[in-house]
Amino acid sequence: MIRNRLLVAVPVLFATSAGMFALGAASPIDPAQQYAGAAAFTTSEENLAQIRANWGIDDPLPVQYLRWLGNLLRGDLGWSTSRHEPVVDVLAARAGWTLLLCGAALVVVLVASLLLGTLAAYRRGGWFDRALRTTAYAIQSVPSFWLGLAAIALFALSLGWLPAGGLTDITATGTGVADVARHLILPVGVLAVSQLPWFVLFIRDSVADSLRDDHVLAARARGLPGRTVLFGHALRTGLLPFLTLIGTHLPELVGGAVLVETVFSLPGLGAVTVQAALGSDFPLLAAITLATTVVVLAANLATDLAYAAADPRVRLE
Repeated sequence: MIRNRLLVAVPVLFATSAGMFALGAASPIDPAQQYAGAAAFTTSEENLAQIRANWGIDDPLPVQYLRWLGNLLRGDLGWSTSRHEPVVDVLAARAGWTLLLCGAALVVVLVASLLLGTLAAYRRGGWFDRALRTTAYAIQSVPSFWLGLAAIALFALSLGWLPAGGLTDITATGTGVADVARHLILPVGVLAVSQLPWFVLFIRDSVADSLRDDHVLAARARGLPGRTVLFGHALRTGLLPFLTLIGTHLPELVGGAVLVETVFSLPGLGAVTVQAALGSDFPLLAAITLATTVVVLAANLATDLAYAAADPRVRLE
């Protein structure tokens, strides 16, 4: 299965990178003028042409793509025109913070959804179930950046409990664990809340269906405690499709992290992605897109392996 997944990943990565180059070529924005900034209004056309020649912008698109692909195989992702540094250095300095944000938010989502969804399924039709579903639908309709702004207005500006943004305090001379953890409470909470409705509703429906399965009814008929029936039988059955949801929902989690990082001014890939898009920094955009695709493919592979490990009946072909 791992071999087959890797064979599928090759054309997926090829199509993703080629699509990025095709979109870049279709853009009406001149990268040389974007790089020059305000000086482009006074720079001569000869200087702009020299910049294009140095970067190979005027070459045919297949030539540019093959040159970039060859550099990629050598570990060279190009030069970021918006950050004015190698793309590899940009990813190395910021990818870790994005992974930390996504990982912490995913842990919060999993724990909260399992607990809330299971309780709602056990009290299906009750006031807790109705209130939880109403809240989930309401949160699902709200953009994550609006949740971030509302959290800043309430917890940072009005109550003053938490910092409004950044990774450390202004006076900090380093990145202490306690300081970073305090600054990540709001971003992690906002990202987790924005992704929580999907998981809560899925667990609620899955566990509610499992409660009507024969083995769960038999366990209840044997007089087992309600907690044992709920968490030891119904929840274990409902967890199997939940593993698939985690893998398929990861791209939305990464997309939400981009917005959350921008709102809270975190030094992750979110801010540089927005900056690269506004500045038409195609080398950086292509590298971030490719890296995100690799993470999603790896997560889907891990999900398949976890599903097979959790259910021995699964046969992988």
